[in-house]
Amino acid sequence: MDLKAHIRGIPDFPKPGILFYDISTLLRHGPAWRAAMARLADAIRPHKPDLLAGIESRGFLVAAPLALELGLGFVMLRKPRKLPGLTIGLNYALEYGTDRIEMQADAVTKGQRVVILDDLLATGGTMAAGVSLLRQSGAEVPCAAALIELTFLGGRNRLDVPFESLVAYDE
Repeated sequence: MDLKAHIRGIPDFPKPGILFYDISTLLRHGPAWRAAMARLADAIRPHKPDLLAGIESRGFLVAAPLALELGLGFVMLRKPRKLPGLTIGLNYALEYGTDRIEMQADAVTKGQRVVILDDLLATGGTMAAGVSLLRQSGAEVPCAAALIELTFLGGRNRLDVPFESLVAYDE
């Protein structure tokens, strides 16, 4: 199945000059969504994860059903002050400014193998920060993955772990 046929491009969203790759059309097509989860499961399984982590918020839509498919648990990496209980976090640089990503302090145990997922890899800043945060918590991160990779932005080069994607756009 051609997954690209189920991902639409929306020009000038969220601002002029940006082409937004919308996965909502993939999500609402049952057979295509099932195929995407099966392909990601096949890509992730060899890395032998104990747990999957999803990046807020569309990464949750990828990581949670994939965790179910693989029989694994799922943890959320979120924006500041969105998680209850004790959290740990990491500040990271954006193209213009900074951001922060957090997780619950007890979400990962030392030595667990955690694969991190998002819907899309662009410049790689948030994914790289997620990898660092998971390592800070004691996790081993054997792989990162996304449905979509924008190869022209070079995000893969910011990661120091193997990266898997199902669909790539070169422009």
